[in-house]
Amino acid sequence: MNSWISAIAIGLAQLLYAGQAAAQDTNEHQITMVMKQLFEKPGAPLTVAPISLEGDYAVAGWLQGGRGGRAFLQKYKSQWAISVCAGSGLTQADAFKSIGMESVAAARLAAAVRASEGKLDADKRKLFDGFEGMVKVDQTADHDAHSVHGQHAGHTEPVGK
Repeated sequence: MNSWISAIAIGLAQLLYAGQAAAQDTNEHQITMVMKQLFEKPGAPLTVAPISLEGDYAVAGWLQGGRGGRAFLQKYKSQWAISVCAGSGLTQADAFKSIGMESVAAARLAAAVRASEGKLDADKRKLFDGFEGMVKVDQTADHDAHSVHGQHAGHTEPVGK
């Protein structure tokens, strides 16, 4: 009887783990698609990775045409949206708290970002850090959020204004 209960418990744990992994894969795919729809251009493919998740918040590293940065995303009504683009600031819990995250979640996300990026080579991390400033991204209709990767002007505004 105990071995039967153990087998059921192990099976349920495996299903739970598989469900969590599938949800993470779905979130990562959605985040990648949101970013590519906003920023990818013909002849300028966008690479999105790594993606670090904490509840309804995420940080995604991106590379495009020899440039890079990080995007802070939030999930609204089951849809991911970019809130801020930045460089090294999006590795720090204080930055996440200033955007609206609770302290404990902000610390977990910062640790997840540093851990996932720690597996990358130094050149990629340097490109992520190369994005200057912290810029709000306006994802409303009729706005070209791509300007955030260029001159940090147009349809974006610095955080804190």
